[in-house]
Amino acid sequence: MHKPAITQLPIDTTLANRWSGRAYDAAKGVTHAQVITLLEAARWAPSCFGDQPWRFIVWNKGSDAASWQQAFDCLVPGNQDWVKNSPLLLLICADTLFGHNQKPNRWAQYDTGAAAENLCLQAASMGLMAHQMGGFDADKTRKEFNIPEQYTLMAMVAVGYPADIATLAGEALAKETAERVRKPLSDLFFDAAWGNSIKA
Repeated sequence: MHKPAITQLPIDTTLANRWSGRAYDAAKGVTHAQVITLLEAARWAPSCFGDQPWRFIVWNKGSDAASWQQAFDCLVPGNQDWVKNSPLLLLICADTLFGHNQKPNRWAQYDTGAAAENLCLQAASMGLMAHQMGGFDADKTRKEFNIPEQYTLMAMVAVGYPADIATLAGEALAKETAERVRKPLSDLFFDAAWGNSIKA
C-alpha cells in the first residue's frame, strides 16, 4: 500500500514514502546482499565520539527459518498476526557504555535510533518496507539469544516487500488503512524559546 506523507512543503521522496506497513509478501524473500546493504546504511549513522553503540541481530527466514521462528516467538501476539509473512527480522540494541572508556553513554539510545532510521530509509529506497516494533518480550529475547546485560534491547524490525492489504484482517487491516497523521509543526517545534511555536 502506497501511503506517502502529506507535508506542508515538499520533502525528499524517500522520506515521504517511508511507510511502516503490515502487509508483507510471503513469497518474496530478502537476499543476503540486500541485508548487507541495509546494514551498511545503519553502519554509517552518526554517533557520539563515533562510538557506534548499536548492535543488530539479523534473522533471515530464507537462510535460517529456525532462528527466524525463535525470534518471531518473542513478539507479542498482535505483532505475530502480521509479521508472519515478513522474511526478515532484526533486533536493535544499544550499548549502555562507551567503548573507549566503559563509562555510561547517555547518547547511546539516541545514536541507535539514528542507525535504525538509516536502515528504514534505505529499505524504502530499495522498494522494501521496514516496520519497527516495541511489542516483544525483551526478557525472553535476551535469554533466547544470550544478549549481555550491558545492551538495552530497543526494538525489533520486520523487513520485506509490501503485499496487497487483502492479506490482512482485523486490527492490522484497520491500522493499515487508517489515515497517516502527525501532530502539527506548531506542537512539536519551537522558535528561539520553549513553547514559542514555530510559524509554518
